Amino acid sequence: MKRSDIKRRPLADTVLTSLEPEEKEFRELDSNGLYFRVKANGGKSWQLRYKKPGGNWAWLGLGGYPEVSGTLARSRAADLRKTVSDGIDPLEQKRADKAAIETSKTRTFRAAANGWLQAKVEKGLADSTLNKIRTYLDKDILPALGDKPLDEITRTDCAALQASIEARDAHNVAEKCRTWVNQIFGRAIGLGLTENDPASRLRDIAAPAPKTKQHPHLLEPELPDFIRALKTTTSRLPARTAAWLCIWTASRPGMVRLAEWSEIDLSTATWTTPAAKMKMRRNHVAPLPTQAIDALRELYRVTGRSRWLFPGVGPKNPTISENTINKVFAGVGYKTRLVGHGTRHTASTLLREHSWPKDHIEAQLAHKEEGISGIYNKAQYLEQRATMMQWYANYLDGLASGTVLQGDFAKRA
Repeated sequence: MKRSDIKRRPLADTVLTSLEPEEKEFRELDSNGLYFRVKANGGKSWQLRYKKPGGNWAWLGLGGYPEVSGTLARSRAADLRKTVSDGIDPLEQKRADKAAIETSKTRTFRAAANGWLQAKVEKGLADSTLNKIRTYLDKDILPALGDKPLDEITRTDCAALQASIEARDAHNVAEKCRTWVNQIFGRAIGLGLTENDPASRLRDIAAPAPKTKQHPHLLEPELPDFIRALKTTTSRLPARTAAWLCIWTASRPGMVRLAEWSEIDLSTATWTTPAAKMKMRRNHVAPLPTQAIDALRELYRVTGRSRWLFPGVGPKNPTISENTINKVFAGVGYKTRLVGHGTRHTASTLLREHSWPKDHIEAQLAHKEEGISGIYNKAQYLEQRATMMQWYANYLDGLASGTVLQGDFAKRA
């Protein structure tokens, strides 16, 4: 239908549907300042012509057709004309509403949490800690609070989040999340984003955590059979080397699986983990016994072209999983009896029982000393630890082969 054929106003639905475009865009009056616009490409929409409070005329879009029908467009136009009669410019109001929405987005918990985490990144927090925070933000905290405005989050909301984590017996995670949520609100208050502080008393209602259980680990009488069993494992070379490296260096499984070839110096028999990966925030140098050197030389032939000692599969898994080492131990009959982190307990216990100095053991475990000593004592005892860990690796071999007796101190001498 051509617009010259229009007979009446307001425009009938049949007219709106069939009105043909022309070479140039045009508008047809529908009623009382409401126009129907038809573009050259056939697009159709509604516009209201109105006089602003200052006296100038302006156009305001009311939506496209057929999404906005004639009846709906006339209703919207009537409401806007009333707004204009009240001395309000609907275009300026629309812009203000849009700006308010954008502002509100910066005042959601999600925005505040992302800003807080970025501040942690800029302070140089260890990658392992940042990854842990990101994991529990995405898994627990943001699904519960993320899209809510900071001012609308209640103590009940925060308490429910804490209770949901405790319900799966993840009390350590609940404690960390409680601390992080509290810090996020604290930073938001400091930035003037809110005065709301609903996470300030969560500790007072936290469920009591069960007594801490040590990671499953082995004591010296159990080691001969275990070492013999591990020597027969059918696990793939990277997995079994990772398991042995946990044992020979008493390192955290996370450090092992994220180890990079650039950190390994086979000529000096050392493994240097950079501060960014360490809880104590300083480089950690671990001596490598000859058994580890031999195993790493063999591993290099398989994974040496990778950045990682123990590469995973695909971009989402750059390294082996956290459970790979535990599966190696489970595969030789030690499921529930030993896990990767438990090898640290085993090493610490055996070395202490054989009277190796506490400072050397703690340095090997990358533990930070408490109090003032932890600030000023930077000694790493590398030479002494090299001797200690070579003795440890030899002693384990001796236990397995029966060439030393349990509790034998002769090898140390």
